Amino acid sequence: MIMGAAGSTVYFNLRLRHPTLDMPLIDYDLALLFQPMLMLGISIGVAFNVMFADWMVTVLLIILFFGTAAKALMKGIQTWKKETMMKKEAEKQLESESKPSDGSGEDYKPLPSGPISLRDEQVPISLNVYWKELLLLVFVWVAFLIVQIVKTYTETCSTMFWVLNSLQVPIATSVTIFEAICLWKGTRVIASKGKEITNWKLHQLFLYCCCGIVAGMVGGLLGLGGGFILGPLFLELGIPPQVASATSTFAMLFSSSMSVVQYYLLNRFPVPYAAYFVLVATIAAFTGQHVVRKIIAVLGRASIVIFILAMTIFVSAISLGGVGIANMVKKMENQEYMGFENFCHQS
Repeated sequence: MIMGAAGSTVYFNLRLRHPTLDMPLIDYDLALLFQPMLMLGISIGVAFNVMFADWMVTVLLIILFFGTAAKALMKGIQTWKKETMMKKEAEKQLESESKPSDGSGEDYKPLPSGPISLRDEQVPISLNVYWKELLLLVFVWVAFLIVQIVKTYTETCSTMFWVLNSLQVPIATSVTIFEAICLWKGTRVIASKGKEITNWKLHQLFLYCCCGIVAGMVGGLLGLGGGFILGPLFLELGIPPQVASATSTFAMLFSSSMSVVQYYLLNRFPVPYAAYFVLVATIAAFTGQHVVRKIIAVLGRASIVIFILAMTIFVSAISLGGVGIANMVKKMENQEYMGFENFCHQS
């Protein structure tokens, strides 16, 4: 379901430009820093999902989702206040400039730094893709896919099994280290932050890479794509809400699709059931993109994206947590085993 929604959303976003800058809506350098670590974390998280009991996953899901929703809500309120101040400043400037003009009838454009988009037009996908960065991301995904496929022909927990698993570490770290060094030296920049110059420090880059791994582990453990973690994290980095949403979804497409592959190879993926939800999620994603863009255009507030993210995470915490608790109570009544499983005895 998440992969279907992410795929349709990415296809929609590939044609869009940054709200205020002359660049794509998706920040490929930002994705390149986080996506390899996200993929590595997914593999670890899927293994944990096999070992952890359902009630453990439910508790972790509830704690994570409520915490993330609260953090996103606070960020949304903060962004809303900033947008209100910018709107007032724009109105004051408009009034001061209109007084000496004697109503010449000129159309005033919003400030480039304001909440209203100036560059929200659509362009052909071929002109909106950074092919070098995209190929690096695809390389990581394909390399992980090959490892997962070869693993199916080895005995679980054998020496070759663990050797293949360990190969994922240099694949992910090599690409991330390359991007991190480029950011540290200044040869690459997170352009979506605009004029704000970031002097990246090694400990910052290391922390963000660790966040990418954690997001992937959570995504693999809970069957998500990690976007619920990356979205709020990108907002904390000062990335505009539209860009944060588009870039986290772009990274989530790679990680969620890899989760699907891994769960399928573990025989824990009901195809007909999943196909139905992919269809529903795809339709919902396209509809949601159009509706949200219209709302932002009318209100001139990008913070709407943050509030929608917070509400989605909150509702997910209640619904998924409720289902998990119900299943947990049922197992307790039936006195079923609710401890850790042996990973090496799984198929």
